[in-house]
Amino acid sequence: MASPHGGEGAGSGAAERATRPAPSVTAPRSRVRASVTGTRGLVAAGFLLPALVLLGALVVYPIGYSLHRSFFDKSGSSFAGFDNYAEIFSDDTLLTAVRNNAIWVVVAPTVATALGLVFAVLTERVRWGTAFKLVVFMPMAISMLAAGIIFRLVYEHDPERGVANAVWVGVHDTFAESSGFPRAHPLPAHPLRAEGRAYVTKQPVTAGRPVRLPLIGVPAEKMPADARPAREAAPHGGRVTGTAWLDFTKGGGGRTNAVDAGELGLKGITVEAVRDGEVVATTTAAADGTFSLPPAADGSYLRLPQSNFREPYDGVDWLGPSLVTPAIIGAYVWMWAGFAMVLIAAGLAAVPRELLEAARMDGASEWQVFRKVTVPLLAPVLAVVLVTLTINVLKVFDLVFVIAPGSAQDDANVLALQLYRSSFGTDADLGVGSAIAVLLLLLVIPVMLFNIRRIRRETRR
Repeated sequence: MASPHGGEGAGSGAAERATRPAPSVTAPRSRVRASVTGTRGLVAAGFLLPALVLLGALVVYPIGYSLHRSFFDKSGSSFAGFDNYAEIFSDDTLLTAVRNNAIWVVVAPTVATALGLVFAVLTERVRWGTAFKLVVFMPMAISMLAAGIIFRLVYEHDPERGVANAVWVGVHDTFAESSGFPRAHPLPAHPLRAEGRAYVTKQPVTAGRPVRLPLIGVPAEKMPADARPAREAAPHGGRVTGTAWLDFTKGGGGRTNAVDAGELGLKGITVEAVRDGEVVATTTAAADGTFSLPPAADGSYLRLPQSNFREPYDGVDWLGPSLVTPAIIGAYVWMWAGFAMVLIAAGLAAVPRELLEAARMDGASEWQVFRKVTVPLLAPVLAVVLVTLTINVLKVFDLVFVIAPGSAQDDANVLALQLYRSSFGTDADLGVGSAIAVLLLLLVIPVMLFNIRRIRRETRR
């Protein structure tokens, strides 16, 4: 009979053996590592090889070749050192491209991001905010080429074709109406002589003797719609009367210096009586061209002032040398403000509402909440938008190439456009073109490094 102690020891040993895992038969550790790791390495290399080949052929090799080519002359046979790089900062056309690129980098991303921020914040609390965002984002669906064609038409100088000038001229004419007879002028046989853009009678006028003030040069379609057939003014004792009319008969046959049937009065034209260089009386012609001046006009000269002949305001030369770059930046902002708005709106949706409400409870105004709470919380998103737009702006080409007319393309020039012109233009210089490509790469690298560092900081958080 076993002792109690012996039985307890035997029972615990049996339990320990039962719970101990059975030894497994495995291959040697070195053989497992060699087979598994080696197989995974080959598979990874097989999957990466096509991408690495494409990356080398489409990115690494072009960068290396461009860097190498930038140190040779136009023909590629002689070593030029840094001459191509020096030409970028000495040639006037290339300097214009560098200066315009600096303007683009500073203005375009900033304005697009600011507009996106404003749109995102203002549409956050309105019911139709989604529809508004959709409309603002729609230009992103349009290619740069199509947007360039659209804005080339928008910026047309002719107000009847260009939307921008149509609006601008409409606003201008609301406050400063243009004259009705911009190209009207007298014939040598008419009793008027030129004084600059004004016309004055050759002889003093006399009360009681009607005066004739004939003009030509007004197209029939430009005549006032309510103009009536001209008629001779009746004499009036003590007053100076007369007729101002378009001395032109449709189909010919009219008489010079005579009011013929079918000739129209110059309705609304201003007539001044001038004596010793001073205006003593003023009037305007009626629909039939007749006018009447008080007795003070007796013995004076009649003058048709230049305000009657002021050229109509035809708007702003948006694509001229001084405004072409801001105009193209406007087209870019129209396209990319929606992109900035969508990203910022997504970031705004993640902002804790408790912080905003706490600031309002502490007495902060909406402007203070926006400036001191909302914007700091959106700083990472704003950085993403700014970096993305900056990289995009450095390679802008399509808009400038399509919108800027040939006469103003040098004034709107940017580095990407000059790269194309230097490499593939009529007087191609691959050395300068390669130098511009390397310069663009050097400008993009700091922005990319900033973005990488920002992403790493965000990951650590």
